[in-house]
Amino acid sequence: MINEKNIIEQLEKNLMDWNTNPKTQNVGYVEKNTDGVIVASGLSLVTMGERVEFENGLSGVVLNLDEDYVSIILLGDGSQIKQGDKVTRTGEMLSINVSEDLLGRVVDPRGEPLDGKAKIKKGKLMPLEKIAAGVVEREPVDTPLKTGIKAIDAMFPIGRGQRELIIGDRGLGKTAIVVDTIINQGNFRKSGSKLRPVVCIYVAIGQKRSTIAQVVGRLNESDAIDYSIIVAASSSDPAASQYLAPYAGAAIAEYFLEKGQDVLVIYDDLSKHAWAYRQISLVLKRPAGREAYPGDIFYLHSRLLERAVRLNSKNGGGSITALPIIETQANDISAYIPTNVISITDGQIFLQSDLFNSGFRPAINVGTSVSRVGGAAQTGAMKSVSGKMKLELAQYAELAAFSQFGSDLDAATSQALERGKRTYEMLKQPQYSPLTEAYEILSIWAVTNGFLDDIKIDDIGRFEQELHKFVKRSHEKLITTLSNGEKVNESTTKELEKALTAFKKVFK
Repeated sequence: MINEKNIIEQLEKNLMDWNTNPKTQNVGYVEKNTDGVIVASGLSLVTMGERVEFENGLSGVVLNLDEDYVSIILLGDGSQIKQGDKVTRTGEMLSINVSEDLLGRVVDPRGEPLDGKAKIKKGKLMPLEKIAAGVVEREPVDTPLKTGIKAIDAMFPIGRGQRELIIGDRGLGKTAIVVDTIINQGNFRKSGSKLRPVVCIYVAIGQKRSTIAQVVGRLNESDAIDYSIIVAASSSDPAASQYLAPYAGAAIAEYFLEKGQDVLVIYDDLSKHAWAYRQISLVLKRPAGREAYPGDIFYLHSRLLERAVRLNSKNGGGSITALPIIETQANDISAYIPTNVISITDGQIFLQSDLFNSGFRPAINVGTSVSRVGGAAQTGAMKSVSGKMKLELAQYAELAAFSQFGSDLDAATSQALERGKRTYEMLKQPQYSPLTEAYEILSIWAVTNGFLDDIKIDDIGRFEQELHKFVKRSHEKLITTLSNGEKVNESTTKELEKALTAFKKVFK
């Protein structure tokens, strides 16, 4: 006999145990394909930033979560994806395969080689998005990262773990500065310094392929490619690749950071990164704000640049130094994206077109540029000679403006003006010719102590080059002393005076 009570209890139990989340919630279907952005339905369990796979083997990243649909940006050519195609969850956040095998290679934001060489060996999967290290894990920036550029190392020093913005109009030499910095890390490795060598990562975002090839060629010529990694998303690549490129660079940097190494990451440039993100956001129909950028454009760059860090010894003691590049229009640093990135970084090196056109290279505006780390990221030797130069340049700027309104100048003013002109001339530096700290100090000390006062301005470049050769040949011990980074003392000053006096006797 059937017991109605038992039947009701069994039905209640079955209803309680019934799974209301069918497997189809982990599988969706393409509803629309628009400019590399896929709208799919059915993926109700998917999470933001999760990697999904299409039935043709392509991958994508979830960037929008709506009530009934999700929006996915494609990683690759999506021309073959059509309505009704299956989309499957992976349960994984987007990651990149990183290993030592990446050194010397050119890869895309997915870690796939672009240089025609063998596939990258399997290493560790590093997430492209990661929360930056906390305050208690960090340490103040006080260790220098030498660029080999006199004006920067002397007046706007960059420290390991810093975020220093390089900003200026197109064609003023922003990329040249960062390439010089990469090349100089090779000089640093050869110098026998006690500081750790630096792994360099150059991220090309929206650059022409010819420009990227030029950078790779220059690094090859300088033997700098061996300790460098190039992450390239060219102007012809989809906006999704350009959007992901800097995060791929940061993920690679964090792999070496975990091993206690020092890393330099260059983002060239974040203006084009913002343009790519704006393009994606407009296709996603996100609300547009100022200059049509989405409301989270500040967060886009802040979460990236905050990953630059110097860790304390408890957490490995490694560092990531970030050199983001921003392209301005008509020297306007008050535009939306430049002001955003300036507020996130620890200073900026501003390149000005007027200086560039007048022949001052690198065209660094001394008055506008700043490094908030300051002298903490300088050696004692550089600090002891650069302070006097900064003071003299500041005085020169004031006197030059004042002298325009008067014809009769006293001897002291005239001397200060002539010294300032020669200092600026000494700060000029040929492209792809970074200097070691010893030669930077030698040049700065010479001009601040009056050894160039009687040298014609047109001869200063030749004077400096021949001085370096002379000291290397005849006063090698002095170069070794200056390379130690210790403060220039009385003994070293006498050696400098002796070397400069001897050189001026033979200079013609």
